[in-house]
Amino acid sequence: MNDNPVNSSRFPGLRRRGFLAAAAGAAGLGALALAGCAGSGTAADPAKGDGRPKRGGRLRAAFAGGGASETLDPHLSNLFADAARAKALFDKLADYGADLSAQPRLASAWEPNAGLDRWKVTLRKAEFHDGKPVTAQDVLHSYRRIADPAKAFRAKASLEPIDLKASRALDERTVEFVLKRPTAEFPNVLAAFGAYIVPEGLEDFDRKPIGSGPFRFVSFSPGRSAVFRRNDAYWDGAPYLDELEFVVANEESARTNALLGGQVEYAHELNPATARAHENKGQIRIVRLPGSAMQGFAMKTDRPPFDDKRVREAFFLIADRRELVDGALSGAGEIGNDLFGKGYEYYAAGLPQRQQDLGRARKLLKEAGAERLKVTLDTSPVAAGFTEAAAIFRDQAAKAGVTIEIRTGSKDSYWKDILDSGTLASYRSGAMPIESHVSQRLLTDSTTNATHWRHKDFDALYQQAQSTKDKKERAAVYERMQRRLHTEGGFLIWGFADWILGTARGVQGVEQEAPANSLDWARFDKVWLA
Repeated sequence: MNDNPVNSSRFPGLRRRGFLAAAAGAAGLGALALAGCAGSGTAADPAKGDGRPKRGGRLRAAFAGGGASETLDPHLSNLFADAARAKALFDKLADYGADLSAQPRLASAWEPNAGLDRWKVTLRKAEFHDGKPVTAQDVLHSYRRIADPAKAFRAKASLEPIDLKASRALDERTVEFVLKRPTAEFPNVLAAFGAYIVPEGLEDFDRKPIGSGPFRFVSFSPGRSAVFRRNDAYWDGAPYLDELEFVVANEESARTNALLGGQVEYAHELNPATARAHENKGQIRIVRLPGSAMQGFAMKTDRPPFDDKRVREAFFLIADRRELVDGALSGAGEIGNDLFGKGYEYYAAGLPQRQQDLGRARKLLKEAGAERLKVTLDTSPVAAGFTEAAAIFRDQAAKAGVTIEIRTGSKDSYWKDILDSGTLASYRSGAMPIESHVSQRLLTDSTTNATHWRHKDFDALYQQAQSTKDKKERAAVYERMQRRLHTEGGFLIWGFADWILGTARGVQGVEQEAPANSLDWARFDKVWLA
């Protein structure tokens, strides 16, 4: 599948514990690391050098991947590895800042009309890797591709407010988006996860992907590695690195050992125990991004036993959230309240914190005819804390008379498997605005609706929130939606974990204030090797 293939036989055991032995000949691996501002480390850190960015070098980064089905099609981005690769090759019109507000990227400006149902977006001067300019037609093509009813692209639900048939290019660098209804937070649509701009006519994303991002394509071996090279013509400034490689290592132990052994310079998603063992010890650097990852369980609301809201409420009450955070995350996080986006704009912080109440849980289960309930919980070591949380919750449920059987799925296919299969599954999410969480996961037509929460009246509330110009009134609608989710939703959100990264001592420019999924997360164009 590669024009200039990586010799993938060098890494036959990359996804297993035998990673180090398999990667012994890894001198040619390319690179990856997280970036943003140049202020990581301290002045006393000998690895930092003089603190000034340096050009050159190859950075290798280990991510959990998606197996042989991986693709570089940015509209199919789902995993963190997908998102990081997409960000290296492509751009969106906007992206989320550290506060999750929309920040301009390929769009240099946006302006609504008085009715909030037409938005004029001006593009900055940027070019694709083949030298062609990024145009308004490319933007419309990209969005129409995402919105194709025959496809299941991630950002489809986020783009739903746009009438793409009526939207048009006013000139080469100006798009007029016509909306189906007034939308006050339209910039969030431009920043939606997966809403990347691709050139009109591009079809072969895995062998010849052409984007406008900071790195150019060199090679791709699905489930193994992807190699990219610096784009010297990048509109936001050429990266410091010569080359960047994403390496697939699904087990956290493999990523950690590769980092410790010098086979990679960046390891994505380490667990709290690893962080404690190596933090401030000098061999590697640990970066914590507090509260970045929602942790929970997804209950399928369209099938027994969770089609009965009394059962869902009982499961909310079974959870001892403090025990889950302390046990599954080693305390590296804070408890949740069955709502996404703690601390984000519009979060319903005034709702009472739910506490474990086994007596009430038993009563609800009895009312629902679900005494001595048996449920299968799907989980996988695909994410830190998943299997630990599953075991803890199983023991908590037993105290309420519920028998939970844990089924451990494949790391390669877990996220795809649980989207439609099973009834209860371990779940997590990186940062995004609450509006985006709703649009991508909780609307009837959302393509990643893991809880199968499908209610037309809830969809109508979302549209009402989007159309409400006054911010206080809009916040009131979001609170109403969250009150319902808190009462009878399908997400049991027990915690918010610190996102933990590891880098070699010489890696600089890693942003420490950027939640996962935000603009400065995975900004490898801003990383350098000291």
